[in-house]
Amino acid sequence: MKNTIGNNVAVTIFGESHGQAIGAVIDGLAAGIKVDTDFIESQLSLRRPNGSISTARSEADKFNIVSGVFGGYTTGTPICIVIPNEDKKSKDYSEIKGKARPSHADFTAFSKYNGFEDYRGGGHFSGRITAAIVAAGAIIISALKQKGINIGTHISRCAQIDDISFSDYLSDIESLNKKQFAVLDDNIGQEMQNRIIAAKTDGDSVGGVLETVVLGLPSGIGEPWFDTLEGMLSHALFSVPAVKGVEFGAGFAIADMKGSAANDAFAIENKEIVTTTNNNGGINGGISNGMPIVFRCAVKPTPTILKLQKTVDFENMKEIEFKASGRHDPCIVHRARVVVDSITAIVLCDMLSTKFGTDWLVS
Repeated sequence: MKNTIGNNVAVTIFGESHGQAIGAVIDGLAAGIKVDTDFIESQLSLRRPNGSISTARSEADKFNIVSGVFGGYTTGTPICIVIPNEDKKSKDYSEIKGKARPSHADFTAFSKYNGFEDYRGGGHFSGRITAAIVAAGAIIISALKQKGINIGTHISRCAQIDDISFSDYLSDIESLNKKQFAVLDDNIGQEMQNRIIAAKTDGDSVGGVLETVVLGLPSGIGEPWFDTLEGMLSHALFSVPAVKGVEFGAGFAIADMKGSAANDAFAIENKEIVTTTNNNGGINGGISNGMPIVFRCAVKPTPTILKLQKTVDFENMKEIEFKASGRHDPCIVHRARVVVDSITAIVLCDMLSTKFGTDWLVS
């Protein structure tokens, strides 16, 4: 099982949903980067359950940085962050042993690890592990902000309800950040909440689309062919549980455009090279062109639902009917925003280090 992403700056995740703890190790991050524990806490709070539209499992996420930080700054040695699991109800999962919950990793984990996997709450495949990604990502997000690189994700669509495009926020980073951290409390957000609650009442779940923008990324980041900026980001984004699709810029809609409409014309503005449109999402030839990086992630409905479903008992090789119990999210779109931000920051940090060196973040 490989659990590490990155080359110059690598992040390794560990732990299981109902194990003693989860965590992450960041290796290769330069010495002298300020570590703001309040910001880490703030980022983790964005991933936590949010009232009736989320799971009832409530973890405090009281993280502990056990190495790599001294006096509030990185030391250059591996940073290890540990987050205890405190609100476990493992008995809720005794009934799923040997059963393939539809759209979960139960059967595939069994096939790969020959029955030795921790099946409780999805084990290592659980969205619970994303808390470790968020904690690690918070350190990197802070460092990127100091270099003028900002990342924001908002809910573009949820429960078949559309929000406005992020393009309206590109000229104002403060607006972008407010949109990123907003709880679903505006008019359209309330309608989304109502749809989520309705699905929950019906024992069902809903999904949505997250739109992410990266501002301030310099041109020249990425590699041709196999380590393109889109490719490396997509590689990481698909590790986020429930992400089933990623598109950049105009995405699949570009297939219906003519070249004259799809092409992003170049211009000079304030002595900087820019494009007049951004259908390619700030990337040409797999390399950043200095325009905002724009991409969207399709997030599937939470697979655990309280409806009777057909599946199999793979230990006894028989078809069965199954109905989940326990504490589950009717929608994870709102909680996944900060996870997308975090994994994006981790990838960009590694790719920036490839071009500028690992000390660039503190120079």
